[in-house]
Amino acid sequence: MASPRKSSRQPLADKMYEVLLAQFTDGKWSAGEPVNIGALSRDLDVSQTPLREALARLEHTGLVRREALKGYRVAPLLSEHELIKLMDARLVLEPALAHEAARRTTPEFLADVLSTVDELAAAAKSPDDKVFSSYWLIDERFHLLIATQADNPFLVRAYQALGGQVQRFRFFATLGSARGAPGLAAEEHRAVHQALAEGDPERAAARMREHIENAKQRVLADRRSVAARD
Repeated sequence: MASPRKSSRQPLADKMYEVLLAQFTDGKWSAGEPVNIGALSRDLDVSQTPLREALARLEHTGLVRREALKGYRVAPLLSEHELIKLMDARLVLEPALAHEAARRTTPEFLADVLSTVDELAAAAKSPDDKVFSSYWLIDERFHLLIATQADNPFLVRAYQALGGQVQRFRFFATLGSARGAPGLAAEEHRAVHQALAEGDPERAAARMREHIENAKQRVLADRRSVAARD
């Protein structure tokens, strides 16, 4: 008896998750904005059930928060103190992940990492206004590839626990912090990739530490510049 064919249709909740995530990256939501599920249901022409499932997943990323008797609301911006602490945590964790990944590289892994580096370099040269959202998505793939290749379940769980707040940082960073950042980040990512390709764990960790520190300083400078203008 033939086994039933597995459906290739994407579950609607998964599709709605991707739709809402794309809306975040395209800047269609503001920090602190309430999420009207009824209005979303009408706009997207779907029932509320898959939207609620998608929002529950987004809650785990830190991008939305559920308030008792009020529903969902977009998470607020990270404070400067929170931003510093988040980047400091990344400075501890991500060099360790890069160190471990460099010890167990494969041709496939290195090709995948290089692909994200090249994509980021191309995004840096694009006149498209959506380069900001593309930048963060490519950046996420780069860091996730390295975290996964580290093959240390404890480090990976720590990265995943931190991941929601990193998403929150990415999607709610101000536009000013993205201007020029893709080109600088692409250069820093390429330096990490080079160290990985050389199989040099210490150098890979050092290049990743430099990248995170530079990203921290860029976003802090932008945040303070915006605050001074206001």
